[in-house]
Amino acid sequence: MLVKLYNENPNRKEIDKVVGILQEGGLIIYPTDTVYAIGCDALNVRAVEKVCRIKGLNPAKNNLSIICYDLSGVSEYAKMDNSVFKLLKKNLPGPFTFILKTASSLPKIYKDRKTVGIRIPDNNIIRDIVNMLGNPIMTTSLKDHEESEYLTDPELIYEEYGSTVDMVIDGGYGETEVSTVVDCTGDEPVIVRQGKGGLIW
Repeated sequence: MLVKLYNENPNRKEIDKVVGILQEGGLIIYPTDTVYAIGCDALNVRAVEKVCRIKGLNPAKNNLSIICYDLSGVSEYAKMDNSVFKLLKKNLPGPFTFILKTASSLPKIYKDRKTVGIRIPDNNIIRDIVNMLGNPIMTTSLKDHEESEYLTDPELIYEEYGSTVDMVIDGGYGETEVSTVVDCTGDEPVIVRQGKGGLIW
């Protein structure tokens, strides 16, 4: 299924459809403020396992990431002190993935690594979906295709992945640059991958 949504004013009925699919353990492809991504309800372990299989991720070796609606959502699923909270507040919503220590509210599949990537993209479509779902979304980018059009053009993404997922959301052309990854699990935050985001300290 291919659904068109607009970042400026996402249609509530269409958002409800997406949420219904996620509640049933379905997988979706959606726009962010960087590249298009694939994901599911982050608390549905079977769905998370499906996404990991599709992307060839091993939760024991690869860091998993989730999209939260806001910082109060982040504090529910990850641990952070005051200085990290302030750093996130300055930079989110935005094109960043912050690696934090997991909180006990996340399922065991996230806990092998003891860390989780946190995203709050500057994109109303995916944030509205997370807000309506009431759970974070487990997220991983589509960045491993050889041809960039299959990462940025929603119709080509649907052509390529439509049989793999339950819904592709057309939110307009995506970008090719990934998020900036910041590891906040040590004494000082460290940029481990420079992407689209210029971090404000």
